[in-house]
This record gives sequence, C-alpha cells and structure tokens, in this order.
Amino acid sequence: MHTIYARFNNISAMFSSCLMALLAAIALSSFVFTADPKGDLSVASVQVFPGNARRYKNRDQDFAFVNFNVTADLSPLFHWNTKQLFLYVSAEYANKQGVKNEVVIWDRIIRRKEDAHVSIAGRNKYVFRELSTSFRDVSPAHYMLKYNVMPYVGVLTYGEAARTPEPVPFPERQELS
Repeated sequence: MHTIYARFNNISAMFSSCLMALLAAIALSSFVFTADPKGDLSVASVQVFPGNARRYKNRDQDFAFVNFNVTADLSPLFHWNTKQLFLYVSAEYANKQGVKNEVVIWDRIIRRKEDAHVSIAGRNKYVFRELSTSFRDVSPAHYMLKYNVMPYVGVLTYGEAARTPEPVPFPERQELS
C-alpha cells in the first residue's frame, strides 16, 4: 500500500511541523516575560589627552578616558529562554557639525543569573576619540548602561538599565608632561 519511504516522509513532516510550532510558541512566549531592570551609572572623571592616530598618517587627535561606576541588578532578565546578556556602556554626544554619535566604551557578556548582580568601578575598555580631532566645542555626553538579551529561541531584545542624570562635559585638553 504505502512504501517505507512514504511512511518515513509522513512521519518526518509531522515531526518537523510539531517542532516548528513548539519553537514558534517559545519565541512568542518571550514577549510575555518582560522585565525592566534598574541600575545606577555615575561618571567619576573624564580626562582628555592628545594622541596620534596611526590610521590617519600622524594626525593628532584627542582621546578621552572615562572612569565610571556601575551598579545594577540584571537578574530579572534571566528566565528559561535567556541564553546570555550583552551589557555595555555607551556615550552619546553631538559633535561640532551637529552629528549625533554613540560610542561603546565598555562591554561585558553575562552568561549566568548568578553573575547578573553587577558592581563595577571601571575605565573605558575601547578607544574613545573624536574624529574631528578635538573634543573642544563638543556638546556634553550622556552615558548609558544598555543591555541586549540573547534568547535561545526568538528575537533579540534591547533595553537601557541606567543613564547619567545630567550630561557630562568634556574637560579641556591636558598636555602630557
């Protein structure tokens, strides 16, 4: 009546259809579990020093060094569909031409709920420089603690856990002695 190949095809088609329906239900259920974690971000100091950008053929540029303090409880973001969190601190400012820039200055990956209580006194991990060569006449920067929830199944979700209450101005350039 039916060959073994036809029966195998029917069984595998039924199995894959049920599996896709289960994965779709898991992905949609992620929207039910929403959390709004809160944290605190404060900038201890910002220093600006001259430097030489190797990429631009001995062009002098200003480099900013930011010391910050972060405390946050991100454990509400972990549930059964959370694989890991990508946590980062970014600076948002407008340059002399009025172009809005957002620069990531620090990041960390959190893989377990036990590690989701973050308390860090750190410094920028990545180079923070202004492409127009100088931080002079640049608007003050807002610093934000943002996160990205990476699920096992479903869409990536983004959020903001903390923000500096007021923008932090860039100080005058300090000469190296």
